[in-house]
Amino acid sequence: MKLRTGLLLGATFLAGITCAPEAGRLARHFGASLGIAPAFAEATTDSADTYRLLSLFGDVFERVRADYVEPVPDRELIENSINGMLTGLDPHSSYMNAKAFQDMQVQTRGEFGGLGLEVTQDNGFIKVISPIDDTPAARAGIKAGDLILALDGKSVQGLTLNDAVDHMRGPPDSKITLTIKREGVEKPIEVSMKREIIHIQVVRSSLEGDIGYIRLSQFTEQSDAGIRQAIAKLQSQAGGHIKGYVFDLRNNPGGLLDQAVAVSNDFLNHGEIVSTRARHPDDSQRWDAKAGGDLTDGAPLVVLINSGSASASEIVSGALQDDRRAVLLGTRSFGKGSVQTVIPLPGNNGAIRLTTARYYTPSGRSIQGLGIVPDVEVHESREAAGAMLPEREADLNHIITNSGGTNSGASQPAPPPRNDLPPLAKDLPQRPPADWPTFDPAKPATDFQLQQALKLVNALAAMKRASAN
Repeated sequence: MKLRTGLLLGATFLAGITCAPEAGRLARHFGASLGIAPAFAEATTDSADTYRLLSLFGDVFERVRADYVEPVPDRELIENSINGMLTGLDPHSSYMNAKAFQDMQVQTRGEFGGLGLEVTQDNGFIKVISPIDDTPAARAGIKAGDLILALDGKSVQGLTLNDAVDHMRGPPDSKITLTIKREGVEKPIEVSMKREIIHIQVVRSSLEGDIGYIRLSQFTEQSDAGIRQAIAKLQSQAGGHIKGYVFDLRNNPGGLLDQAVAVSNDFLNHGEIVSTRARHPDDSQRWDAKAGGDLTDGAPLVVLINSGSASASEIVSGALQDDRRAVLLGTRSFGKGSVQTVIPLPGNNGAIRLTTARYYTPSGRSIQGLGIVPDVEVHESREAAGAMLPEREADLNHIITNSGGTNSGASQPAPPPRNDLPPLAKDLPQRPPADWPTFDPAKPATDFQLQQALKLVNALAAMKRASAN
């Protein structure tokens, strides 16, 4: 049995988990074998009332089994009941059946046996968004825009996207044949290949002039290693002459707690990174940066955040902001300040994901429901973002309260006042001008927030040079 804790944004595939310090510390709250009775015994002192409520549950269960309009498997009823109990607690606690638990572990590891394709669904077929470099799909000549018509001779019509992806994944060295339709080619093309271990590319980097740009899309087991490789690569490309860095955490929903700590340490040499406080004081923890951890040698650093930056992203942002190691630019982050523990259930029955702690930035702030306010506010477009979906933690139902922090009860999580910013920081426009080009992910010049971040790095570098003289 393994207990794992992490920073999860909600949906299974949005974030990940990481190992808890010791399984035994939490196991005492759930029973040595994670059985129902030991966990239940701590939940209430009124056992008679508890058994009456359990009897009520049994009555409802039997009534549904007997009288629902069509038969429902007992497992489905029980799993729905467990999930209802957990989702009623807060937006991030939930039940995962065996399949969902397995999928989450694959996502968390950041690697799987497969072909190396990014795909979506299009009119009943599977459309290739992009093959990943140096994978079986790329070497076999699969191209962006190809439509996958069949897998091993069986049509993909009627399959969900998840079903099709599951079929394309498999053990390394196993064979699969794809039938594809390519624009401009009259007949379908059959492509056979062998699956390999595919590493999800969560880190991307580039040189923008003499400034290093690093984007981290989520915190998987590959994140810290990816950041280290990206910094080394950028320094090599620039001949060691990098003016500063832009670290992009926009729309990064979070993931592994240990990776959030490790990535923070890649830019810090000292001080606290994050602390967690659980229901039981013995389960509370604190993580500190290790001396000599900053791989950038103190180079100017700007971190990009927005409302999609959550959980582990907010831990990193909060640590770098409180330490004044970086300047945060963008818009207020999501505001998820809780930690979940993933507890595998016996008998291959999946796992539960349970909120077990709140986390706090080095200055003691809780960002739960509040988010992190950037040092320099810059929006990505002139128009206000649409609110079709919940934009932040505070928009969700029955969230846990913000408590225990230095800012408890605050309407906004005010960061420590900054008096160390260059004058340019006040002059950066909050929104792009009317003639700003339409954003194109392949063209950095169209990314308004990135362009302002590059200006700010230049200004920080100039200020650093002036103070050194």
